[in-house]
Amino acid sequence: MNKLIRIAVLVALATLPLSSVALAGTATSTFTVTANVTKNCTISAANIAFGPYDPIVANAVTPLTLPSTVTVACTKGAVATVGLNAGTNPGAGGCATTRAMSSGGGAPSYLCYEIYQPAPGAGNVSATTTVWGNVAASWWTYTSAGKAPFGLVDTGQIPAGQDVPALSYTDSVIATVTF
Repeated sequence: MNKLIRIAVLVALATLPLSSVALAGTATSTFTVTANVTKNCTISAANIAFGPYDPIVANAVTPLTLPSTVTVACTKGAVATVGLNAGTNPGAGGCATTRAMSSGGGAPSYLCYEIYQPAPGAGNVSATTTVWGNVAASWWTYTSAGKAPFGLVDTGQIPAGQDVPALSYTDSVIATVTF
């Protein structure tokens, strides 16, 4: 009988691994991974520092013109408009331009100037044809080809021959990107 028990134990042990493999199974589950890329834009604008304006000789008949850059970076495919407000002194001092720099103080003097947007479709070519404003007709429209920053070259211009006091003049303009 002892021999029979040993044979039965050996048979049981030999079949144990087979029975555990035969009982193993698998199951699967499929799940979804999602994300939403949001539209976003940033904007920065370089200062326009005209330097000396000479209404007697150098700028008597020639305007003082200086390029600058407004830089925009948007999510790929975003359609954005870029506008510039009229500054803090719009139409002041009898200016025929949209903008005016002020000498400050209680009875300020004003130096008229304008900011023009880049040549249509160029983005990096300065022009003096279209005043860059903050209403639909004077926005710069931009469709982002990628997230890399894109420079829009604007042109600041002080008209020639203004009869103004020899003072320091300043203005503050807000650049806005809408997307």
